Amino acid sequence: MEFRFIPPSLRELDTATAELLACAVWSDIRPMSGLAGLLDFRLAGRLSGLSREHFVAGSLGEVLFVQGRPRLPFEKVLVFGLGPAPEFTESTFSSVVRHMSRALEDLHVVRAVVELPGRADGRIAPERAAELLVPSIGSDAHDAWWLVEDAASQRRMSPKLLEDRRRQRRM
Repeated sequence: MEFRFIPPSLRELDTATAELLACAVWSDIRPMSGLAGLLDFRLAGRLSGLSREHFVAGSLGEVLFVQGRPRLPFEKVLVFGLGPAPEFTESTFSSVVRHMSRALEDLHVVRAVVELPGRADGRIAPERAAELLVPSIGSDAHDAWWLVEDAASQRRMSPKLLEDRRRQRRM
């Protein structure tokens, strides 16, 4: 699988050619932060409305499917629950990434824009997220993931992801 990067801005996301966008929300933080907050803005408060109606709570293991088009360039949007922010661990990160990977595989999605769990608000360091990412995916069913990261985080993650890609090619 190939990893690329895309900055966390609506203008940049509008240029993405992926089939699906995946992000995550906390159960105890409102308004929604990170990519979910940007999406909520673009979707005219739809995610917030679903939260107010208790249709989505952000509980760990929860997944919400939202149609992306016509307001977004993606056919599908998946919002994954992370649970309470203070309880977030590396284990939570790995579990949610596995869940994301399986969901994308089940939907036959090979190209996706993905905001890694806990990265939007720095609950996991870029280098550590990169170290945990490849083992957590556990499948070659995906062609490419565009990781939503700012420029500084991209620079910190790239060496580890390149190292993992080289290791995979040797195997």
